[in-house]
Amino acid sequence: MFRPKLPTMPQPTGTVTPPAVVEPTTITPGTPAPPPAPTAPAPPSRPVVQLTPGTALALVGGGTAVVLVVGAVLVSMLLAVAVTAASLAICALVIRSRVNAQHRR
Repeated sequence: MFRPKLPTMPQPTGTVTPPAVVEPTTITPGTPAPPPAPTAPAPPSRPVVQLTPGTALALVGGGTAVVLVVGAVLVSMLLAVAVTAASLAICALVIRSRVNAQHRR
């Protein structure tokens, strides 16, 4: 009752083919391909981007906004860590004083 019954693996049925034998082949070197003929460089397909004063101002404003947002997120995360550390320190002091007061009685 408490002994597990192991399943028996059925034997394969049908014809079993032996593994194929791989024989090495010889490699004959071919004739090298001629080098390609040099071609003229293609003209640039995209126009050159020119910054106008308006787009430059927009890029500077967007970069400033990104820096301010990332800075605010990092400062808030640092503040959260500092508040957590301070509260844990206060809890440790309270627990230590309670344990010391209990030992004095």
